[in-house]
Amino acid sequence: MKRLLMIALLFVSIFSFAQSSNTELLLPDSLGWKLGSQAYTFRLFSLEEALIKMKSIGLKYVELFPGQKITKNGTATTAFTATAEDKALIKKLLKDNGIKAICYGVVSGKNEEEWRAIFEFAKELGLEHITTEPPMNQLETLDKFCKEYNIRAALHNHPVPAVYWHPSILLDQLKNRSNMIGVCGDIGHWVRSGLDPIACIKALQGRIWAFHVKDLHIFGSKAAHDVPWGTGVSNIAGVLNELKQQGFKGYFSVEYEYLWENNLPVVQESTQYFMRVAKRINAGN
Repeated sequence: MKRLLMIALLFVSIFSFAQSSNTELLLPDSLGWKLGSQAYTFRLFSLEEALIKMKSIGLKYVELFPGQKITKNGTATTAFTATAEDKALIKKLLKDNGIKAICYGVVSGKNEEEWRAIFEFAKELGLEHITTEPPMNQLETLDKFCKEYNIRAALHNHPVPAVYWHPSILLDQLKNRSNMIGVCGDIGHWVRSGLDPIACIKALQGRIWAFHVKDLHIFGSKAAHDVPWGTGVSNIAGVLNELKQQGFKGYFSVEYEYLWENNLPVVQESTQYFMRVAKRINAGN
C-alpha cells in the first residue's frame, strides 16, 4: 500500500511539474509576447518532425520557411507553390500538434505573379505576416498586396552587405510606406554586422512586428555561431527589457542555426531562459 501511495505521489509530482512548465511557457502572454520557432531551426528535418520537436518543449507558434519537406518520407515541400492537397496536409499537421503558423519566410517574389502566389499561400494558412527581403524597387508592389490581402510584411535584415542590414536603411524605405510593412528584427544578424541590438530596436520603435532571436558567441563577425540564450553577446535580457519599455507586442522566433543535428536541448534551454527573464520583467523587477 505504501509503495502504491509513493507511486501515486510521484505521478502527481511529475504531472504537476509538466503542468507548471507549460504554464510558465505561456507567461509572455501577459506582456503581449508570443514565443515560437522558425522552422529553419530544424531544417534538417521535415515540418512534421519539426512540429513534434516544438510541441515537446511547449512551443505554440511557428514561422514556416520555403522548401522544407512536409513529411519525413514525402517529397512535397512548404514552397508557396504547394498544391491544395499539400496545404491541407500542412494545416492538419499544425492542428494535430496544437501549433499556430504565424508567418512565412524569408521569401520574396520575382514578379507580381509570384507575389500573389505567396500571399495566396499565406491567406490559405491564416498567416499574420510574411517575412521578406525584396529588392527596394518591389516595395510598392509588396505594399499593394499587403493592403489587398490584409496581411502584413516584415522586412528582414541579413548581415552587411545585405540590402536591409542597417536600421537607417529600413527607416528610409519605410517612411513612404503604409503601416502594413514593418520589420522582422534579426538580433543575431545585427550582432554579426557589428550593431548593438538595443540601439537598433530603439531606432525602429513602432515598426517592428517580430524577431528572429539568436545569441552569438562573438560580436561583429559573420563567423559567429549560436549559443544558448543568455550566454552570448547579444544581450537578450537587455533586449527584452527595452521591448517592455517600448510596449512591444508581437512574436519572437527561435532561430538556432548551430548543432543542427541535435539542437533541441539548447533550444529548450534558450526558451527557458526567455521565460525566466520575461517573468522577472512581468513582475517589474
